Amino acid sequence: MTGGAGFIGSNFVHYLVDNTDDVVTVLDKFTYAGNEASLAGLPEDRVTVVRGDICDAEVVDRLIADTDVVVHYAAESHNDNSLHDPRPFLDTNIVGTYTLLEAVRRHGKRYHHISTDEVYGDLELDDPERFTERTPYNPSSPYSSTKAGSDLLVRAWVRSFGVQATISNCSNNYGPRQHVEKFIPRQITNILVGDRPKLYGEGLNVRDWIHADDHSSAVLRIVEAGRIGETYLIGADGEKNNKEVLELILTTMGQPADAYDHVVDRPGHDLRYAIDSAKLRDELGWLPAFQDFERGLAATVDWYRENEAWWQPQKAATEAKYREQGQ
Repeated sequence: MTGGAGFIGSNFVHYLVDNTDDVVTVLDKFTYAGNEASLAGLPEDRVTVVRGDICDAEVVDRLIADTDVVVHYAAESHNDNSLHDPRPFLDTNIVGTYTLLEAVRRHGKRYHHISTDEVYGDLELDDPERFTERTPYNPSSPYSSTKAGSDLLVRAWVRSFGVQATISNCSNNYGPRQHVEKFIPRQITNILVGDRPKLYGEGLNVRDWIHADDHSSAVLRIVEAGRIGETYLIGADGEKNNKEVLELILTTMGQPADAYDHVVDRPGHDLRYAIDSAKLRDELGWLPAFQDFERGLAATVDWYRENEAWWQPQKAATEAKYREQGQ
């Protein structure tokens, strides 16, 4: 698998170790978002970690030749970063995906592509509709547009070359091992270090939250039983606006619900994401374990409280970068 030292990828590695007998090879470039500590303590006879770039065709070809299934998590994924410097998103999300597809094509391997609901653009706050597998793509940032492009490459390689691939588009993940630049861990760690949390604009933007363990179980189910060439949307009916989430974090951590500051909204901030995962549930019988967002959030708060050594090295540099941007 690729990107196994990142947030969602490392949670998938832990999920495989805990719930299967699979042997896992992780290919990760270890950019700022990759963390060796996220894979620490895993059994060495089950997990092998290779430091390398998914754009390196030689490394990719060598590893894929010796594997059965490729699950592609590696991505540049932070919207704010894509607005400041789009180029890494083109390299990793487009060229990297192409490199992997060519290798699985040569070696006839099964491939699963991890994507995002952000490829569909956004919905109005009062729109009752949700994204489905038939929703047209309408990306709004360099990040989401490069992920949309990578999805389309996968579809083309399935149709043109018979690559045995599936795609999943997931809603916003939360849980252990998420970089402190992201919304939920940034708020949690700000409170833990005694700083006031920050909220973009009025905080009315809605996200559809899913615990990383539920994402992992869904991906494994698609790899095992998904129909080749199909796309599956992964969601846990977790729609909440950013203001609600921040206030819930504060009250969960024993703080007043209004103990935060508003900062300027980011450019092109999508209004609402919402996933209809009926196809995944009906066809493959998948259900999320964390159907209660408050319970999943409380478990996430506990993880950050108990793992300061994991997130503290990231914190100062992350906040310095946000201060430069007025956020």
